Amino acid sequence: MNFISNIWNHPRTSAAGVLIAIVTIAGVLSQQGITLGKAGSGTVISLVTAIATALLGLLARDPDQGSGIRDQGSGSTQKLAAWMLIALLLLSTMTGCSAASLAQDIVNWTPSLESAVATVDSTAALLAPADAPVFAAATTGFDVAANLLITQAKAYLANPSASFLAQLQTQVVTFQQQVNSSLLAVARIVDPASQKHALAAIQAVATIVNAMLALVEQVSSKAAVAHMAQAAQIKIAAVEPLLDHDQAVAMVAAHYDETVAAARAQVVRAEQAEIQAGF
Repeated sequence: MNFISNIWNHPRTSAAGVLIAIVTIAGVLSQQGITLGKAGSGTVISLVTAIATALLGLLARDPDQGSGIRDQGSGSTQKLAAWMLIALLLLSTMTGCSAASLAQDIVNWTPSLESAVATVDSTAALLAPADAPVFAAATTGFDVAANLLITQAKAYLANPSASFLAQLQTQVVTFQQQVNSSLLAVARIVDPASQKHALAAIQAVATIVNAMLALVEQVSSKAAVAHMAQAAQIKIAAVEPLLDHDQAVAMVAAHYDETVAAARAQVVRAEQAEIQAGF
């Protein structure tokens, strides 16, 4: 009964609590890519968040004069407004920092991508003469694809708009598919030494592109991820037997300056998430 009595005696505080909960939950769902469908040019989640935020603003500004039931004293009203403002600022900061940090993380992989592609360019000289042309044909276009992905990643970081994100989504999937195709092609190289060099060089690129893909997924809606996965015709399962997981773990551990155990868990989670998403 005290619960009901508190709601009756303090309706504005109770309403504010409900609205803050709605805004917080909506923010978490939005970060996870859950939109609950479209609402005009936006999403249902963004609409709900905007409405709840507007109602919070009305509650905070309403002096509640002339009401038969109200919270006690002006001090209570001021505290209510202060707590609502703090909650909204914390939510906006949490959401903004999360998106910004993910965008920065994507860009942070670009120097490693440049280095890996440069290694690919020089690997043909290490292969048997008969295998070098096969490798060169399989990796044609890596430089162009990498430069385009790097440019779009930096553009999205500078301006995290829907249009730049869409371009980044398209290019990271395009490059990932190009890398998967290359892995399947060089797997047909017969000479063991040549095949080992070829796969190692391409896998370095594959590890980085897949890491960037996983990060892009985190800033994309469920619908966008589904669209990206639909465009991925060569699935991870098809190239997984060709991959050296220890090499991937070592690269991730070095990039994030973390232990091998932590990097291994991170690689496994990312691969499982991408497979579940349809890649």
